[in-house]
Amino acid sequence: MANPRTIRMAQYGTKHGHADGVLGVMLANPDLEVAGLYEPDANRRRKLESSGRAPWSQVHWLDDKTEMLEDDSIVAISSEGSNLESLDHTEEIIAAGKHVFYDKPAGDDYPRFESIVNSAREHGLLVQLGYMFRYHDGFVRIADWARSGFLGNVFAIRAHMSTSIPPERQDPRLAPSGGIFYDLASHMLDQVVWILGRPNKTTVFLREDVIKTDGFANNTLGVFEYDDAIAMIDIAAMEPIPTARRFEVYGSTGSAIMQPMEPAGTLRLTLTESRGQYPAGVSIIDLEPRPRYVASLEAFIKDIRGEKKPDRSLDHELLVQETLLRATGHIPGG
Repeated sequence: MANPRTIRMAQYGTKHGHADGVLGVMLANPDLEVAGLYEPDANRRRKLESSGRAPWSQVHWLDDKTEMLEDDSIVAISSEGSNLESLDHTEEIIAAGKHVFYDKPAGDDYPRFESIVNSAREHGLLVQLGYMFRYHDGFVRIADWARSGFLGNVFAIRAHMSTSIPPERQDPRLAPSGGIFYDLASHMLDQVVWILGRPNKTTVFLREDVIKTDGFANNTLGVFEYDDAIAMIDIAAMEPIPTARRFEVYGSTGSAIMQPMEPAGTLRLTLTESRGQYPAGVSIIDLEPRPRYVASLEAFIKDIRGEKKPDRSLDHELLVQETLLRATGHIPGG
């Protein structure tokens, strides 16, 4: 017998880098019934559908978007189109009265995204951005320590989140202005503004180095200034694998450093004096491995059911996007 509390959910799009991962987690979640997947690009659909690979082989393909947008039994849709199409898709999802799990970043048109969020707010709908580190054990610990004052007054955050993209895929047509910074920095900004709030000033260096891309910034650095703190995010597109992704928070009475981010085995906590279970000096703390997207989807389901309030407010989702687009020059007021 079907679980009466099962939530029917669909997916819109397949071109986001996380589309297969999110769909796989949706299919594996016992509280979800995946009603179908719609891909507007017919050639893309044929390629994936004929591949025989999971998760594409495990899902029902929809022939028309109205099959999900106009189906009242489907209460939520994951927005997994490319960076260039996802804002269109998300606007359609909210207009159809569905909750949306929206994979980052939220487009390059901030007034339009703000309008979508305001519409969701007006109609009691959820917009949860797919920032994959929100429920990561290391990031959760570090953010809790920083926000609670456990590390003292936070004065610096450093984040390094590079990737490795083949030269032929470093194409300016695949991302709006900002290149790899536009594509990935919001993951780190989600953490930075959660800890420090809205920066007073943003300065971003967008360079093309090693691989000449004719417009795709592949070696980037963002500096975010606060009254009493500074945050730095550097992202390149051609770092050798495995990449050395690293997150650091420095406060007046303690610091926390995590490398790598995935798989994150440990983090280094340094304290000027003992606090709770942690002694003065350096502690190496074991972290719980948490697969991507699993906890994010679980939280989304609980929010839909009304079992808890969202862990990030709609105002926070707007702030992350506004900060990203200020930094990359899509909106004024850097």
